[in-house]
Amino acid sequence: MPGDDRPPRGVLFDVDGTLIDTSYLHAVCWAEALRQSGHDVPMATVHRAIGMGARELLDHLLGDDRDRDGDKTLDTAHLTLYKQFWGRLRPLPGAADLVRRCAREGLRVVLASSASSEELRALRDTLDTDDAVHAATSSTDAGAGKPAPDIVQAALNQCDLEPRQVVFVGDSVWDGQAAGHLDVAFVAVTCGGTSEAELRENGAVEIWRDPADVLANFGTSALGRLAAP
Repeated sequence: MPGDDRPPRGVLFDVDGTLIDTSYLHAVCWAEALRQSGHDVPMATVHRAIGMGARELLDHLLGDDRDRDGDKTLDTAHLTLYKQFWGRLRPLPGAADLVRRCAREGLRVVLASSASSEELRALRDTLDTDDAVHAATSSTDAGAGKPAPDIVQAALNQCDLEPRQVVFVGDSVWDGQAAGHLDVAFVAVTCGGTSEAELRENGAVEIWRDPADVLANFGTSALGRLAAP
């Protein structure tokens, strides 16, 4: 904003399940990829792990003492199955408008994703807000996936932002844990399928239904308070 000499402020957005309606698609694709490799994991169990990095998800579901030789096959199978849905991906209600509102209010918008570069491109094409996005992260920017804080730290670094000058908007307990490692305020949405109680237990300072709900209450939300003069 003109005349605003405060440190830069920003909003870090998780993408899958927060801005784009993909949480259950990932659950279906991971469950099928696991089944193809002989691992019968209930889909509800898989869904609760969505939001983790791929390696962390497999550790969580199959145990970190397993033989990891098959991980690449599992990851490739998941991606192959998931690509079949790319032409049908849809933003969650209000997602694009919320991103643009944040940018208009002078906040630096960062897509804090741990998706592959190829997958991130498909998500950004679906969201169609590149004109309002300051930066974006992918899996190549982090040594470890959520719940480790690497992606959140990479997002802060890309935009020269300090933890106290941002909020992180996400939909999973893993988002909350990643933000908590860096003392970044975590604003949660339930549109990814995680309950309010679980999100609050993992550090959410506010919980909204979806991006449209945040947008409708922008002035009183943590995002609006951050943007306020």
